[in-house]
Order: sequence, then C-alpha cells, then structure tokens
Amino acid sequence: MLHAASVHAMSLRKACAAFGVSRSYYAYRPTPRDDSEVVAALIELAEKKPTWGFSKLFCVLRRHGHLWNHKRVWRVYCLLKMNLKRKGKKRLPRTTRKVLAQPLAPNFCWSIDFMRDTLYSGRTFRTFNAVDDYNREILAVEVDTSLPAGRVVRVLDRIAEERGHYPEKLRMDNGPEFIGSTMAAWSEAHGVALEFIQPGKPTQNSYVERFNRTYRTEVLDLYVFNSLTEVRDMTEEFIREYNEERPHKSLGDMPPVEFAARSAGGTTSLRIP
Repeated sequence: MLHAASVHAMSLRKACAAFGVSRSYYAYRPTPRDDSEVVAALIELAEKKPTWGFSKLFCVLRRHGHLWNHKRVWRVYCLLKMNLKRKGKKRLPRTTRKVLAQPLAPNFCWSIDFMRDTLYSGRTFRTFNAVDDYNREILAVEVDTSLPAGRVVRVLDRIAEERGHYPEKLRMDNGPEFIGSTMAAWSEAHGVALEFIQPGKPTQNSYVERFNRTYRTEVLDLYVFNSLTEVRDMTEEFIREYNEERPHKSLGDMPPVEFAARSAGGTTSLRIP
C-alpha cells in the first residue's frame, strides 16, 4: 500500500480499499506486554516457597495487593516453566467416603500425632504435632529425640494454658504414648474425651495428617538439619507463617488466625473440604 501511495499517488484510504484491508488493521502497531513486575514477584515468592504451586502463589500475590488477572499470572508462570510435577496417584478400590466431623467452634477437638526424621549425623528425632480441627491452626510442634507420654501431657497443658481452654475431645491414633495410663489419667482430670481412630485408618485423623504432609514437604524434606536447635528454629518460623500468612483453601483462602478472627465476628462460614 505504501508502494501504491507513493508510485500511483493514491491516498492510504484508497489503497486500503483497493487491497481490501481495513484502515484500522493497517494502522495497528502491536505493543509488547511488559510482564517484568509479574516475573519479579513470581520469582521472588517461588524462591521463598519452592514447594508451592500456582494456586497458592497466586492467592498470596493477591493478598499482597497485586490485582493481576489469574490468566496473565498463569501465562507468565508457564513461560517461566515453574510448573510443579504431579505425583501419580495410586488407584484404590472405590469406597464410600465418610466426611470427617467438622467442629463449629475453636477448642472443640484437637488432633495430635507423631512424626519422625533424622539429622544430618543420622541421629533420629521425633515431633509431636497438635492441630485445632476448627481452623487448622497449629497448636504446637514439639521436637526432641524422645517424647514419652509425660512430655505429651505437659505440652497439652501448655497449649491449654496459652488458649485458656482445654478441648472437649482429643483425636489420635493408637500409639503407645496415647493408650497408656498417663494419657487416661490426664483426660479424666481435665474432662477431655479421647477419640481413638481405627487401626490402619489414618484418614480418620485427616486434619493433622494433612498438616503432617505440609510440614514434611516444606520443612523436614526441604532442609538438612545439623542439630535439634535448627529444627526448632525453622519449625517456629514455619508455625508463625502457617498460622498467620499461609492461605488455606478450606478456609476460603485465609490463614487460620484470620479465619478464626472473622468467624468470631460472624462474617465467615466454614466450608467443608
């Protein structure tokens, strides 16, 4: 068209009409998108949380005040090749799923469990984990080489003192620390009902089991620890972030502490996972 305009003295309007081209299409000049802010924000957050997938990263970006469309963030996320590999799921026989009882208030039911790991030296240590089923808040993660029943009840007493309330019931598996006389005497003294799951049915204690997976992925498997002090320091920071900053899908993408505060004000209803 420039040739027609210059050689044949045609106007651009007539040249576009002669070649059947829209004038707006001819005049259009593409403007490359500047995604540098999105790239920088995604990389910074992913470096801090390498185990988080797109949905959680996007949710945190929104909570930090970035209003980018999810399609734009997803496009940049894919261009950066940040997609996490999915692990194949085992094909299990179909069964009727039973929804775990959902507490309607804090301190109604706490779930507890043990985990095990090793230091760089090969020394084994254990963790005692306690979670409030109502808002998935981590109540405690006690770390030591030995955690007998007496230590367990002291941790539970400390949690109750901090929260000003003992739970109505305690959900746990059939570990030796839980089925002994020490735990029985403690529950009777404080009026706490002990709810034992069926042997070999960890899904009946799914709230703490779900937390165990997160703790394993984002702390125990992510770092190499030389001492128990390092484990405790990293765990303490993880607990603070988990309770106050980390969004949870089952809580409407709110952290546990924020969810409990809003629920207390009557502005939030719990969503069954």
